[in-house]
Amino acid sequence: MTARFHLGIALDGAGWHPSAWREPDARPTELFDLAYWVDLVRIAEAAGIDLVTFEDAFGLQSAGFGGVDDRHDEVRGRLDALLLAAAIAPHTSRIGLVPTVTTTHTEPFHVGTATATLDYVSEGWGGWRVQVSGRAHEAAHVGRRTLPPLDPGAVVAGTDPAQTALIEQLFGEAADTIEVARRLWDSWEDDAIIRDEPTGRFIDRDKLHYIDSAGDTFTVKGPSITPRPPQGQPVVFALAHQKVPYELATAAADIVGITPKDDAHLTQILGELADAAATVARTAPEPLRVWSEAVILIEDSPQEARAALARLDAAHGATYTSDTVILADTAANVAAQLLAWHDAGLDGVRLRPARLPADLVRITAEVVPALAAAGVLDRPAGAGTLRERLGLGVPENRYAASADPAPGALRNDPADHNLIGSARS
Repeated sequence: MTARFHLGIALDGAGWHPSAWREPDARPTELFDLAYWVDLVRIAEAAGIDLVTFEDAFGLQSAGFGGVDDRHDEVRGRLDALLLAAAIAPHTSRIGLVPTVTTTHTEPFHVGTATATLDYVSEGWGGWRVQVSGRAHEAAHVGRRTLPPLDPGAVVAGTDPAQTALIEQLFGEAADTIEVARRLWDSWEDDAIIRDEPTGRFIDRDKLHYIDSAGDTFTVKGPSITPRPPQGQPVVFALAHQKVPYELATAAADIVGITPKDDAHLTQILGELADAAATVARTAPEPLRVWSEAVILIEDSPQEARAALARLDAAHGATYTSDTVILADTAANVAAQLLAWHDAGLDGVRLRPARLPADLVRITAEVVPALAAAGVLDRPAGAGTLRERLGLGVPENRYAASADPAPGALRNDPADHNLIGSARS
């Protein structure tokens, strides 16, 4: 049997090319309307796409990595990704909704309860794309900390110990946040809610648990205010580009998104992931799934695709670059590249449409059928949650492993309810 190959779509604004909003079929006046996003997700869902992600950040989009630029010819502004996913959820039934949530400035307790709530309103199709923030101007929006300017080049090269230490701090905090969220998701046992009217007991207090998590920057007592999510644990997706993010993903994520520029770079990245896995202990419940990332622009011929990209670049006033490969080509050639990645052992791909809705429509109408014909899109029959769809099991609740009270279990004391919560140190 051919191994399954999973598909995600990364939705952002009018598309990933900064000039996409100028395209004739773009809908720039609707970027802040729920109906626009519902339409895009439904296109993906109808084609059998496994999940969609929504971009987010603590600052406005920018043409570079640093502070806010002064360009006025690109899309600026977004809806909150997690709230958007929750609003879309009632309009879908069989596609994963995976918003970006930044760990650097968001309380871990809020991350855990908000993503659990998304899993409830989507009836088991929720996820979370983990992101850190290293931008000083984004820290200024929150006001709790200051961050020095981050130089991505120095980080990649490893030439500046201070920059390396900052990256390690940010991703260490992200790892702690994922662990706290997973513990909060487990802090209610699956049968904690009993609704026993004769005795007046709504919950079994012995099946709610303190998590007593203490990290370098925060402590979280628990339990969650939200019962255990329908999936047990929503799917955790992490995008990674170099050593420290690879370590985060191999330790704590369900899916890692990698960013190869070509096939040789893919081989290099897979080796770096293996090195990272050898240096960290895995805390996620199942083996890591590895997905590639790619920006997609599709036309009827390679020449037309290159011309369309050149036209967008001209409107932008610069050549569009990405952290990953840009596939500007025919649908057949895009599908061939994805099948080559499947043959190389990748578990899936997150596609970034250069233009919305144009490239999403061509992905779903032309690339997906080509992959289906190759036999790589088989899915579990009747999958009722995102984890089931991706072939992930329901994680065992760490606090329900023993009949005896686990460490951190709540005492059956009504006064304990006011200890629920978290605090940063």
